[in-house]
Amino acid sequence: MAGAGLLYLDVDGPLNPYAARAHRRPEGYGTFRRTARGGWYGGRDAKRYKGVRVWLHPGHGALLGDLAARTGLELVWATSWGHEANRHIGPAVGLPPLPVVEFPECDLDPVDGWSADGGWKWPAVLDHAAGRPLAWFDDEHDAFAAGRAAFDLGRAGAPTLLCHVDPRTGLLAEHLERVEDWAAGPRTT
Repeated sequence: MAGAGLLYLDVDGPLNPYAARAHRRPEGYGTFRRTARGGWYGGRDAKRYKGVRVWLHPGHGALLGDLAARTGLELVWATSWGHEANRHIGPAVGLPPLPVVEFPECDLDPVDGWSADGGWKWPAVLDHAAGRPLAWFDDEHDAFAAGRAAFDLGRAGAPTLLCHVDPRTGLLAEHLERVEDWAAGPRTT
């Protein structure tokens, strides 16, 4: 293995299947709300407050932790949630605090939590990885072509797996298997 590998986690899309049917919470997921003032509510309280609806599966943390242990990859948040992922998302899915990629160009909206231009992720992840092998769960790898092109150029020769997760379904067993297969192999894109 060429240096410790990294497994980047986006929240919205992979862990929060936000594009699933609007009023049909996916099986096994819990509902949470993040309010404009930064409140975080789960369970029955999630129905009492207005804000961004987040669906999270409490079993994802164990699955991701097991994957990291089997592959030797270090879990890292790569999300517009930033450090809030450690305060809210991690505990809800069963993950311990993780390192966080800092996104200085991210225009964070206090309600939506993201900017319309997600191209800011590419340079920050490229810098954070610093040439180490990486796998990355995200739902927007096909977006923002200019950022992607610079990322691909900067990663030339570095083992990289961009694992697209459909935001209608969220993280599935097939995504975990894909990363595990990649980690066990010669680490090519």
